[in-house]
Amino acid sequence: MRLTLQKFNPKQNSCGQGMTEYIVIVALIAVAAIAIYQLFGATVRNQTAGIAMEVAGKNGSAAITQAGTAATKAETAAKDPTKGTLSTYGDQATAGKQ
Repeated sequence: MRLTLQKFNPKQNSCGQGMTEYIVIVALIAVAAIAIYQLFGATVRNQTAGIAMEVAGKNGSAAITQAGTAATKAETAAKDPTKGTLSTYGDQATAGKQ
C-alpha cells in the first residue's frame, strides 16, 4: 500500500475569497448609504418632490424650500459631536430628525 502526499494548491483554498471580499465591500457601502440617507433623507425626498412638481408644470417652490430647511438641519446634526456616534444611531427623536 502506497501513501501519496497531496500537493498544497493555494488556488483550491482561496476559491471563495473573491466573493467574500466583494460581499464585505457591498455591506460597507450599504451601511454608509443607510447612514447618509438617514442624515440627508428629508433633503433628498423634498428635492425629488420639488423636481417632480416642476416637471409636472406645478409650483414646486414649497418643496424646494423644505429641502433647504432639511439640509440646514442635517448640516447642524452632522456637526454636533454628540449626535455623530453609534450610540445615537437610529434614534430619530434626537439624532438626524429633520
